[in-house]
Amino acid sequence: MQRLTMLVNANGQWVFPGSDEFLEALGDPDPDYDAEAFAVKNQGFIKFSIIERTMIEIELHPQNTTIPALLAIQHQLQSSNVELFRIRYFDSSWHSEITSSAERAMARLRQLASPAFVPPIRRRFIVEPRDYGRLLLEEENPLRLMAQRWRTAFGQFDTSIISFAIEHQFLPRLLIVGVSPRPAEPVWRFIGEAHASWLDAEYRFRAIGERVEAIPDKDYGSWASEFYKHVAGSGEPRYDCITATIQGGPNPYYSKYERLVLPWTTSGDEMLVTVCNRRLFKEPSEPSLYADPESSVAMNAAKSS
Repeated sequence: MQRLTMLVNANGQWVFPGSDEFLEALGDPDPDYDAEAFAVKNQGFIKFSIIERTMIEIELHPQNTTIPALLAIQHQLQSSNVELFRIRYFDSSWHSEITSSAERAMARLRQLASPAFVPPIRRRFIVEPRDYGRLLLEEENPLRLMAQRWRTAFGQFDTSIISFAIEHQFLPRLLIVGVSPRPAEPVWRFIGEAHASWLDAEYRFRAIGERVEAIPDKDYGSWASEFYKHVAGSGEPRYDCITATIQGGPNPYYSKYERLVLPWTTSGDEMLVTVCNRRLFKEPSEPSLYADPESSVAMNAAKSS
């Protein structure tokens, strides 16, 4: 049986079984055991095999799988012409599933490898999850249009998405973030001009290609990055209501908004994440109400708005 096997490590890098790179990552130059199975079970590797050019077999231990490894596998599946996929995953014992759809294989891998997401807790940023299914029924909500566009495009990003954003006046408030397998750190790809309220024009220009967490308010950047990484890795949208106090300028910036975060595949190995916001109220004209964003008064005011 003709079989081509590669492995992708936890950092999203491809290696061949038995190669110097693989043995170095394994930490054993002369293993006398099944090194490939050990790497999959214990070190977060994913095994990727093409069998007789008719089937792709993927082996993983979901508990140890990382987003960079998952994105690297996803890229291989997108560029493959094979129409039969077998997923073998370890959970106290080996389980096996077969599908004839690359899309279903990717969805199943994301489901297996993505644990329930626990939003990072920050006192200055309050997250209230919203029902994504209900958004699709809210005809008056402009974010519904972007959600529908994502569904009709099957989550595949191309230049028509930008045209759509311009046509429906999303572009000024749009954020586009890139998440690559190596490293899986979100970086800015586009920042709409409406975000001048909390990012100055000079920074918006030079931020493109920089890590999201490197914005002036690094606490906010780190917090937002976790959401973007999860959406890219899970392939599932998020719809939330956010109350935030953002530092970075001479005065804090306060905002309450609905946020729609959508994952998009591309022709390369980078995932794109779009962020569309809808402001729910104008910032208070007297910031003294929120003078100490870390205080209980500020938190109570934000929670009750």
